[in-house]
Amino acid sequence: MKIQRVEAWWVRIPIAAANQHRSDFGQIATFDAAILRIESDDGIVGWGEGKNAAGSAGTYGSLVHMLNHEVGPQLIGRDPRDINDIWDTLYNGVRHHSAKLSGHAMPQLSRRGLSIAAISAVDIALWDILGKSLGVPVWRLLGGRKAERMKAYASGGWASADKIGEQLLGYIDKGGFRAVKMRVGAMDGAPHVSAARVKAAREAIGPDIDLMVDAHGTYTVADAKRFARLSEESNLAWFEEPVIGDDKAGMAEVRAASIVPIAAGESETTRFDFRDMAVMKAADVFQPDLAFCGGITEAMRISTIASAFNLRLAPHMWAGAPAFFAGLHVCAASPASFIIEYSLGANPMLHDLVEEKIDLKDGTIAIPDRPGLGVTVSESFLKAHAVKG
Repeated sequence: MKIQRVEAWWVRIPIAAANQHRSDFGQIATFDAAILRIESDDGIVGWGEGKNAAGSAGTYGSLVHMLNHEVGPQLIGRDPRDINDIWDTLYNGVRHHSAKLSGHAMPQLSRRGLSIAAISAVDIALWDILGKSLGVPVWRLLGGRKAERMKAYASGGWASADKIGEQLLGYIDKGGFRAVKMRVGAMDGAPHVSAARVKAAREAIGPDIDLMVDAHGTYTVADAKRFARLSEESNLAWFEEPVIGDDKAGMAEVRAASIVPIAAGESETTRFDFRDMAVMKAADVFQPDLAFCGGITEAMRISTIASAFNLRLAPHMWAGAPAFFAGLHVCAASPASFIIEYSLGANPMLHDLVEEKIDLKDGTIAIPDRPGLGVTVSESFLKAHAVKG
């Protein structure tokens, strides 16, 4: 089996005005991603996704150009089942031969950012091909699934203090969720404003629903500690990205000062970043984004670090269908995983791009048992929403 074609698109899907929300990213009017198609010489197609921005915000011209003109040509003629070797080749660049012989990484300077986003898209697509070629779901190739269904949490929560309870209760009623997440931080201004919204949320949903908060890394260390102290009585399940990912020492300081578990990692790339978080005691829950951290291959390595440090894994899954379903397979196979993120914002990249529907019931999501990722991409829909470059 050989790779014969690689093609990527910047897919931009409009969101109806009535379904848009506003956060510290601004008004979210489109859902954007880099979607990758890899085809083998025997006609098997694998789908991948790369991200260079959080959530659905951002532009993807550079990443798509890299996939089509720099990364793609390196893949032609390769066996798509050589997933680890292709990952290392793309990561180590011109020194991949030396790295392979020496048994340790020798990456190029561009070992973060767009380079890893591109590797992520390729890696997800290759696992999809491997599963389809063998007629088994990806989780089977990762060692099997630990459950047929897993607990999910509703991810959203942008409303003001007087409406946040109604918004979160709507999530609970819609999907039977027993856990919900809301946004805090720069979108509110001062920490006491966010804390007031959190208090209102807790009063509305009661004591038995898990409540997480996400600051998107917008607090300073001092303000993160203030917010955590002001919110202690709200019994938060976790405080996500309290400070910028570049300040791991600051994140560790927030963790040490608070009784609230710290979750982080959607802005991190590769196992090396997560190793640093573990060693520095900066987080309790790792949240790799499979479209940015290095794909399925690297997410499983990150999972191993989490397990070794007795931490937990809850991948960032605010994404399109390829990355979301890749996250489902990793959650199914990882001993450190415990919950799945399910976005309650408008997400046409998840619901309209593929034919399959997510099996959500009583706050749990079914792990797909179809070959590969288990998704069928509508290529006509994709091309109808591709940005002309």
